[in-house]
Amino acid sequence: MLRALLLIAGLAFAGAAAAQYKWTDKDGRVQYGDTPPPGAKVQGVRPPSRPGVPQPEAAEKKDDSKDAKKGPLTLSEKDAEFRKRQQEADKDREKQAKAQQEANDKRENCARSQDALRGVENGRVARTAANGERYYLDDAQIEQEKARLRQAAQEWCK
Repeated sequence: MLRALLLIAGLAFAGAAAAQYKWTDKDGRVQYGDTPPPGAKVQGVRPPSRPGVPQPEAAEKKDDSKDAKKGPLTLSEKDAEFRKRQQEADKDREKQAKAQQEANDKRENCARSQDALRGVENGRVARTAANGERYYLDDAQIEQEKARLRQAAQEWCK
């Protein structure tokens, strides 16, 4: 009994799956079939897609490219397109990483130049000569160093 009920339900669903049209009958029940009755409000039922058969939307997308061919792409063409997309993505990642590194370098150089300027503005400035002796800058040299560091800070901190 249960097997017969399952068989009937399976056949009913199989019939609905193969139908091309859907409509509501006079009793308000939804019906499916290949030919609707005259005067019924009919909706088209999309047939199930079969593997390996391109759908119209996919074919339209392919036709947008400059060198589109008629028919589906071969495996080698799909592989070539995939590799091309991978290379473009790698280039984009490299560009982003380079831009990020440049931004980090600029930020770091800005902080260093501002720290050096604060150090020169806050007191006496000492340097070490080539022979290892320590010497202090006079006022004119300090002003030159301040001007140089202000310019560097302005360039790095834009």
